[in-house]
Amino acid sequence: MSEQSRFTIHLEQQEGYQINARFDWKQAADLLMDEPPPLGGTAGPNASRLLAAAAANCLSASLLYCLGKEEPPGHSLRAEATCILVRNEHKRLRIGGLEVKLVVSDDLAGAKRFARCKTLFEDFCVVSASIREGIPIAVSVVDEAGEVLHAGG
Repeated sequence: MSEQSRFTIHLEQQEGYQINARFDWKQAADLLMDEPPPLGGTAGPNASRLLAAAAANCLSASLLYCLGKEEPPGHSLRAEATCILVRNEHKRLRIGGLEVKLVVSDDLAGAKRFARCKTLFEDFCVVSASIREGIPIAVSVVDEAGEVLHAGG
């Protein structure tokens, strides 16, 4: 990979398992995340739900861009994202797969570019293409002074 760019999202625990995510775009609203019971109270989506939403959003935007190359018509696409949770050999919960269904309007399905776009759009979705290939994640735990307490991944 020759081209690289970065962005940073800041997260801060509020109470219990509620975590506020603050994005790098000033106009973007913060997002409260939470875990399902018995840990949390579902005050917001958890990470698995955000991953499913991110994949569906990216695929939707990629298809809309390919079809329109400009501002897409409003209310012309809906998506459903299903996250399949499984347990691994150590009984740890994992994402076993994602199923994304895009529902396009008759106008989009009848667009001149639809036949071509339906063969291309998945490859241009940053999120789903990355998930499919596997994403390396470097993890570190540091104290308030910045001393590394753990490094993994």
